[in-house]
Amino acid sequence: MASLRDLGLSEYEARAYRALLNTGPTTAKELSRASDVPMGRIYDVLNSIEQYNLVRSQTASRPKKYVAVEPATALDRLLEDKKRELEEKADQYEEIVDDLSEELDAAGPVEEQFWTAAVGPDETIDLLLERLTAADDEIIMVAADPSPQVDIRTVGKDALAHLEDALERGVSVDVLMSRDLVDALPSTVGRRYRQALQSRADFDVRTSDDVTGTFNIIDNVEVCIQVPNPLSSGEAFGMIDLKDPEFAADVHDEFLPRWEDATPLSF
Repeated sequence: MASLRDLGLSEYEARAYRALLNTGPTTAKELSRASDVPMGRIYDVLNSIEQYNLVRSQTASRPKKYVAVEPATALDRLLEDKKRELEEKADQYEEIVDDLSEELDAAGPVEEQFWTAAVGPDETIDLLLERLTAADDEIIMVAADPSPQVDIRTVGKDALAHLEDALERGVSVDVLMSRDLVDALPSTVGRRYRQALQSRADFDVRTSDDVTGTFNIIDNVEVCIQVPNPLSSGEAFGMIDLKDPEFAADVHDEFLPRWEDATPLSF
């Protein structure tokens, strides 16, 4: 059950405000009795809820009297206070992340093979986006037909956002897609491509009919390979992420001829 305490009030503050709604204009002494807030605490409590702008006081009267602000107004004020606190917290966390990003060094170049895997559409997408975020120099994306298990509208937007972030970090991006995949992408992706990315020298998208698999080459040392479902070739089963410079070089060599023969994209 919802409570005023959920919006930041203490138990005594909530009691005092609720009691004021019932008593109307009243003194601190009368409010202490009505709310069961000890007399030794009532003035601190009233000062506190005054700071929340939940009560108004009549200072000209002796003794001083207090009246509750209407509930709708009071709740709006408490909500705005909470929103402001959350925004301040978010700003603090962003500053912490910025500081830690500078402090924490990424792992050095991979000198031995290491692989990991994700199984299932959600885990596959998470792994892909994670590896795009990790790129330092170059991203090559090769994408065949869309998987029916994957919401291409969401993935297309998320991938594009991660590619934009990578470009801002100085990472070059080449994307080779099948025409069927281009046709499946939402119009918002095409619009974003035309408005923000098409003119960039470090971002290039081409299409080809000779695209039979889906994989990504990260910084020429890492390859993320989408694994099709062996029981249904049109579905994605998972993704293997393999860090191996020699293997990445071999995949890159296979990619280059297809890239050179591909057609520049026009949405």
